[in-house]
Amino acid sequence: MAHANRGRADADDLRADLAARKRLHLYRERGVSEGPTGARRLWNGREVLSFCGNDYLGLAADQRVIEAGARGLRRYGAGAGASCLVNGYTGAHRELEENLAAFLARERALLFSSGYLANLGVVGALAGRTSRLFEDRLNHASLVDAGILSRARLRRYPHRDTAFLRARLRTQPRREDDCIVASDAVFSMDGDVAPLAELAALCADACATLIVDDAHGIGVLGENGAGAVEAAGLGSRDVPLLVGTLGKAFGAAGAFVAGDADWIETLVQRARTYIYTTAPPPAIACAALQSLALVREEGWRRQKLFEHVARFRRLAARAGLPCLASETPIQGVVAGSAKRALAWSRALLDDGLHVAAIRPPTVPQGGARLRITLSAAHEPGDVERLVETLARHVPCTVKAD
Repeated sequence: MAHANRGRADADDLRADLAARKRLHLYRERGVSEGPTGARRLWNGREVLSFCGNDYLGLAADQRVIEAGARGLRRYGAGAGASCLVNGYTGAHRELEENLAAFLARERALLFSSGYLANLGVVGALAGRTSRLFEDRLNHASLVDAGILSRARLRRYPHRDTAFLRARLRTQPRREDDCIVASDAVFSMDGDVAPLAELAALCADACATLIVDDAHGIGVLGENGAGAVEAAGLGSRDVPLLVGTLGKAFGAAGAFVAGDADWIETLVQRARTYIYTTAPPPAIACAALQSLALVREEGWRRQKLFEHVARFRRLAARAGLPCLASETPIQGVVAGSAKRALAWSRALLDDGLHVAAIRPPTVPQGGARLRITLSAAHEPGDVERLVETLARHVPCTVKAD
């Protein structure tokens, strides 16, 4: 692919790069959605059944959440107006932080404007030039970028390979400040779950600090919906810093880091993406607070969601679809080439189903896929229609009996 000169690219360089992306089926295009996020919405002017959002519990369009946000708008206005350390920190932010901390059994939580900023903030606050930072090779781009920008000595270990990580950790200095391990909890493109208990044990043995980004697990996994860390039976001593988002299962926006008081206060003092960013809109905090209450009170949402997961897995296996091994709401159907993934996605859209084609560099070369996400907003018939439509367009593997 032609690469534009990053210093003084002229128009011809840029056009050549864009043309190469199109030729390789890697060109990214935006569509326009209308109406609230949900199982059904308008996409580029037509109604579609959507399987490509992260609104896992169907809370984004819940009227109670919408009304809580509207009350917040009337009380606080449209924006915070300043960073939290100037005068942008409101009672809505404080109440949400306190409730998130209690929900996750942590002493404190700290709100950020996005999950990307949360990961950049926490890694940047703790890692420096002398730090050793280990990350799973399939971590989200925000964690990878955080490691690069921190200037730590970044090492990416093979996906979920704790034996490889153990061997590397044994060679590290036994000082907590010098060694950090960061991992997604639920990997956003494969849908599998990190071996959190093993990671926690390795970090305890190596005096390393463990950072877990549970963006796709909090609200979804665990007996109470407190995420993959809860499901693994781990606490704050095992996972000192827990990152989560409010824009997925909570159906709102923004993110947070939860941990013991000293860890969080360190972020207040050091995390540049917290210090130098306008606070999240207070109205969003009001909406997220209502979502959190529903996550705690309405366990039927998680039950319904995982009934959909089980139904999809069962029907997809029967149809012989080439699915990744995932027991979470993120289900991948492997295409291999970017061209094939795009063709499948467009064929589904022609039949009224919106499923995103994921291509490199978001996934490795040869790993292009359809990324299907299930929601409690779906109904059983929606899942059946999805598999039936997939079976018409996706070449099958071995048919199940």
